Amino acid sequence: MKSKKITKIICATALAAALALSGCGDLTGLTGGGDESAVSDENKKVEEKSVAVTPTANVTEAAPNKPESNGKISDARNTPAVRVARTVGPAVVGITNKAVAHDIFNRTFETEGVGSGVIFRNDGYIITNNHVIAGAKEIIVSLSDGNTVNGTLIGTDEMTDIAVVKVDAKDLPVAELGDSDEVVVGEPAIAIGNPMGLEFQGSVTVGVISALNRTLDLNDRRVKLFQTDAAISPGNSGGALVNADGEVIGINSAKLATTGVEGMGFAIPINTVKAIVKELMDKGYVARPYLGVTIFDKPTAARYGYQLSIEKGVYVFQVGIDSPAGRAGFQRGDIILTIDGKEVNSVTDVRNAVAAHKVGDKIKVRFDRDGREETVEVILEEMPQPSNQ
Repeated sequence: MKSKKITKIICATALAAALALSGCGDLTGLTGGGDESAVSDENKKVEEKSVAVTPTANVTEAAPNKPESNGKISDARNTPAVRVARTVGPAVVGITNKAVAHDIFNRTFETEGVGSGVIFRNDGYIITNNHVIAGAKEIIVSLSDGNTVNGTLIGTDEMTDIAVVKVDAKDLPVAELGDSDEVVVGEPAIAIGNPMGLEFQGSVTVGVISALNRTLDLNDRRVKLFQTDAAISPGNSGGALVNADGEVIGINSAKLATTGVEGMGFAIPINTVKAIVKELMDKGYVARPYLGVTIFDKPTAARYGYQLSIEKGVYVFQVGIDSPAGRAGFQRGDIILTIDGKEVNSVTDVRNAVAAHKVGDKIKVRFDRDGREETVEVILEEMPQPSNQ
């Protein structure tokens, strides 16, 4: 019997408990079932993993990479990685996520996951990944000097996998944020984080930028990332990817894990991060436009047990009454053919077309209704934020 080869993209968050937190599992492929927020992914699988690492969130011992001596080293030894470890390393922290989960008998238990973060303001503001703090009941931040402090979530954005955490501290070491638009393939890339948990806090790995603008489908999200061969392991999520000048050019987020494949890690470009962080600090969330329809292409429909006979376009399965599409007169059964003159033949095509606009923009949507084609103008509105209830 032939073995089946399985390719997965895994979040780089270490789980220090035997049962993993939901939200950091199999991220293979866009399998969305509709518009930006209309249909939940009932088939999302959570990869559970036991990691033989002892959490050290409350340990106050000396920083792991503090040198025994302050003596000078030779120019040959004083490589970019050494300089980055000294300058950026102190600004990379450990983030422990304590959350409540349920077992198959609906009994509650506490879980604990560990990731990384980057201090970008000396008054305690930290960038990390959304999946590092997802579902957190308590956030504990482990500083590079060995101290631990409680963190407060300022805002989070699931689509880009970025979150901002605040600690009550001053005069903290800060990482300099660079310009990811200037990054070139082949230049050195240095990753700093906490692979496999706080026992390995502040680990430094070195590689190069392998590629720019890699597009991955992550749980109904399509994002562009840097690819690097600097080792990124579970626990590195939220940590820094740094250039040889000591500037943070990306936030480590995921790696490709498949048999026979090594050295394929991914980071969110820092210019993308900066824009998201600004909105999160201003209002706690990122305002995005939405259309307000649940849509199916052929693969998505099959996943939910439906068969589509359409040759092109996407099928409108549901329309929000109080939504831009509802106000524009869309109905169930309409087939969206183009947006602003460009063909859309998949859920991803529609999402990308809408995401290219801002709240308040007008778009022209051509659709088929019972064999008759029509074009309407839709004014995009801000996507409603999920309820905390």
